Amino acid sequence: MTEYLTTEPPPRAALGEAARKAAPAVATSTVLILARIWNANGAEHSTGNAALMVVLAVGAAAAGCFTAAGRNGDPTATAMAFTAAGALGFAGVAAYADGLALPLLLWAVATVLAYVLAARHWRTDRREQVAHERDMTARREDHRHTEAVEVIRARAQLETARVQIEVAREATAYAAALAEAVTARAALPGFDPTAVAHMPQLPAAAQPRKD
Repeated sequence: MTEYLTTEPPPRAALGEAARKAAPAVATSTVLILARIWNANGAEHSTGNAALMVVLAVGAAAAGCFTAAGRNGDPTATAMAFTAAGALGFAGVAAYADGLALPLLLWAVATVLAYVLAARHWRTDRREQVAHERDMTARREDHRHTEAVEVIRARAQLETARVQIEVAREATAYAAALAEAVTARAALPGFDPTAVAHMPQLPAAAQPRKD
């Protein structure tokens, strides 16, 4: 069966890739929108809420530093802790700022940083995907090579067996014809048994074995 390879991703895969690329911008935009909604509902002059956001942001940053400094720290947990600290800090400033200039500036900075961090993971995923595709291609090529060798070997064995069968069949037919000729000649008058010695010898495969 012939396989047709294409470099165009399926529609579902392309949609998933586009959603993954848009995720950082969607995340920072969502935080900005929620922060401004909070600002419109009185967060701008709420000292208690500001203190809570500062405590949460500092706590998340401390947790990230703790997991990063640990000997058996989990990189995923560290990244999540620092991401939470940045999101809380960004949300706090965007919620308590008077105008939109500072929140929009922080949104742009946060979006750029999010894409920088995401691009690193995308490159790692891409390298792993390319390595996996190369490994699968090499395995398929090895399988095709082995299959082709086995097919050639089987055909050679079949051809050899066919030739052997044809040789044995021809030798059998020659032996039968010779036996009939000798029998018919012996029935004629004046038969000389010594004349048989000068007739062609049977092939080795058709000669009867002597017990």
